[in-house]
Amino acid sequence: MPQFGQITPAQAFRLIGTPDAPAVFDVRTAEDIAALPRVVPTSRLMPHGAIATLTDPPGRAIVVCTRGRKLSEGAAAWLRTLGWQAEVLEGGSLAWEAASLPMTPLATLPAPGTPWVTRHRPKIDRIACPWLVRRFIDPTARFLFVAPTEVADVAARFDAIPFDVEGVPFSHRGDRCTFDALLDDFDLHCDPLDRMATVIRGADTDRHDLAPQAAGLLALSVGLSRMFRDDLQQLVAGLALYDALYRWARDGHDEGHDWPAGRPE
Repeated sequence: MPQFGQITPAQAFRLIGTPDAPAVFDVRTAEDIAALPRVVPTSRLMPHGAIATLTDPPGRAIVVCTRGRKLSEGAAAWLRTLGWQAEVLEGGSLAWEAASLPMTPLATLPAPGTPWVTRHRPKIDRIACPWLVRRFIDPTARFLFVAPTEVADVAARFDAIPFDVEGVPFSHRGDRCTFDALLDDFDLHCDPLDRMATVIRGADTDRHDLAPQAAGLLALSVGLSRMFRDDLQQLVAGLALYDALYRWARDGHDEGHDWPAGRPE
C-alpha cells in the first residue's frame, strides 16, 4: 500500500488516458533527466522551484521525481498549499520504468500546446490520433483541420505537426495506420492501446477481419461525420467515442453480452 499522499505507478497509469486524468509534473533535476531522458505520458517538465509560481487552476496532480522522495514530496506539499490535490509517484520515474509502463522519449516530444494539422472532414484515424495525443502526449495540443492541398503550407506557416497525409512522418506506414505510427514513435505501446490500434487499423483500412469491433467503429465514425459539419464539434464527440473504446480495451474486452438467461419464452 502506498503511504499517505502517494500513488503507485499502476494506480497512476489507470488514471492517465482518461478524460479527468490528473496533471503530471516531472520535477527531476537536469542530471536525472539526462540519465533517464524519458517521461511518464503527459508529463510537464518543471523545475521544483518553479512550482511556487504555478498559476494553473488547481486540480488533481501527480508529482514525479527520480525516486519519489524529497523533490516530489516537497513539490506536492507546495501544490497542496495552492489548492491542488497532489500525490507523489511512489518510487518515482525509476519505479515507473521498472514496472515496464510506457515512457515517452523526450527527444520526440513537441512543446506543450504545439498545433497539429491534417485534412478536414475526418472519419477514423484523424479522430483517433487527436484522442491519443490529447490523452497520452500533450493534453494542451490543438488540432487544425484544413483543405488537403493546404496541409503542408499550414504546417510550415503555423509551426504545426502534419499528420495522416502522404509524405510526413506521422502517417500510414505499410499496412499500419497513423495511430500505429504515433504508438511507435512516442513509445506508447501497451496492451490497451495495442488492442485499440488493431480495431482502428481494421476500421480505417476496411480490414474488418482484424477485429470484430472494426465494423462497428467504422459505422459509428461515418455516423459522426454525417452528424457534424464542424470538424471541431465532431472531434469533441469523437473524443468521447474513443474514451469509451479505451475503457473497453483496458477493462472490458473479455466481456460479452446476451439476453439474460432464464428469460420467458
